Amino acid sequence: MRHHAPRRSRLTSVLTASAATALTTLPVLATGLATAPVATAGEDPSARVLQLTNAARAEAGCQPLERDTRLDKAAQGYARSMASSGNFSHTGTDGSDFADRIRAAGHRSPGGENIAQGQSSADEVVADWMDSPGHRKNIENCSFRTLGLGLAGGDHYWVQDFGR
Repeated sequence: MRHHAPRRSRLTSVLTASAATALTTLPVLATGLATAPVATAGEDPSARVLQLTNAARAEAGCQPLERDTRLDKAAQGYARSMASSGNFSHTGTDGSDFADRIRAAGHRSPGGENIAQGQSSADEVVADWMDSPGHRKNIENCSFRTLGLGLAGGDHYWVQDFGR
């Protein structure tokens, strides 16, 4: 699936085929992001993305995601790759897809991936993802249990890698 934000920033998400089929009946729910605490100066953007993502999941009745170092490795590596190549796609310049990258990092059960480019803060990127049906489905997929996050480049390439 490919999704684009209405602003200058870009978004795209991808699900495994089984997840995409299972998610066709998920309701669209309000996320309550406006009431989430504001990040403090110096806060790690990936920690804020996790906080906002888990707030949205709670509103959808899902358990919180836990950070996974293997998924962090895959997400950060791919954010750096996109930033250095300018390639904004779920398909890497080497032909890899998100599942290939997640498995190569040692995680056996890939779930999905959200990517974005151009958002200058964690709050902005999560808000954009939540405004996009495909990204929202990944965030609100209760079968996902783990999360890896990546951010790279002056143009802000963001990656969320989800695991089961």
